[in-house]
Amino acid sequence: MPKDKVAPRYTVGSVVKALRLIDLVAAGPVEGLTLSELARTMGASKSTTYGLVRTLVDSGFLRDIEPGPRYALGIAFVRLGDLAGRQLPLREITAPVLQALSRETGLTIRVAVAEHGYPVFVDRVDALGAVRFYAPLGVRELPHTSAAGKAILATMPDDDVARIAKECGLPQRTRKTISDLHTLEADLKVARRRGYAIDDEEDVEGVFCVAAAFFDHTGQCAGALSATGIKLDLPGWRVEELGHAVRANADRVTKLLGGTAPVVEA
Repeated sequence: MPKDKVAPRYTVGSVVKALRLIDLVAAGPVEGLTLSELARTMGASKSTTYGLVRTLVDSGFLRDIEPGPRYALGIAFVRLGDLAGRQLPLREITAPVLQALSRETGLTIRVAVAEHGYPVFVDRVDALGAVRFYAPLGVRELPHTSAAGKAILATMPDDDVARIAKECGLPQRTRKTISDLHTLEADLKVARRRGYAIDDEEDVEGVFCVAAAFFDHTGQCAGALSATGIKLDLPGWRVEELGHAVRANADRVTKLLGGTAPVVEA
């Protein structure tokens, strides 16, 4: 038998069905498909289809959307790029959140995925009339200079933070950049306690950023939501107000991903 041929007896039927179900969801509408629609298209009973769906939801390949529920692609596909010509699922999930938060704050709102402790921004929304910042998407950025990076680091154990700090070297970007591990750890401790991180002109002079992490179905940090603006004479109460708004919307993203935020000791 040719090496590129696989005997049917080695094919696992349940896996084939699960992959077909994923393919159906990927080709379906953004708002997802109902269990009845999936069962009918699969030619299977609702109970069989439900078992497959719940397995895929629990493993992050699908997510359930209320009311319905309807089923759409899950967080597991975030790093797989375009699937069947569609946008990244995370961007589909977070787009309404970014738009609403930008309208609420009047600031530029961005979303980053966590890549081994580093932030990689995948989408942004600029508020009407707001200053536009040069911030390319899809680029792994320094973890210690941006609020999103620090929000991600704040979800990690100290040993991992120390490893990443050594790896990137904590280079100085501005006079306010945190460039030593002890100060960074103290800053992350504060971020854990209040629920959001702050970039106070640490990446770019005159620019501030507030960010909060969101979590996937496994309780792991999936990324961070951030708000960026011009520093000027921004009062402390306004920074706190923005922090709470970003935190609330990051929690909303966690919920949309079917995730739960772990309890982190400050």
